Amino acid sequence: MDIKKYQKDVDKWAGQFEVPYWSPHEILARVTEEVGELAREINAKFGPKIKKKGEKENELGDEVADIIFALACLCNSQKINLSKHLKRSIDKCYNRDNNRFKKKI
Repeated sequence: MDIKKYQKDVDKWAGQFEVPYWSPHEILARVTEEVGELAREINAKFGPKIKKKGEKENELGDEVADIIFALACLCNSQKINLSKHLKRSIDKCYNRDNNRFKKKI
């Protein structure tokens, strides 16, 4: 799904509520919570901290998607064009950071 369309879909969903978006610090708290859930899954899957007996294993992709959803809410609430800023970020990788890491031969 294209990011612009995704942001519009999130905005359409949020628009049905009297207060469509929480305040920026509340959304940031949500992002932080979601990142913590992703960290928990990664730690259980690849790290030393195994899950408790009966504790559900969540898909990493779902946890990443929850973070992206919360970030889309933050961007929408602040009128941030996520596509534009992702492009800038990618451009930094190709320009500023292109020679920063050892490349394949």
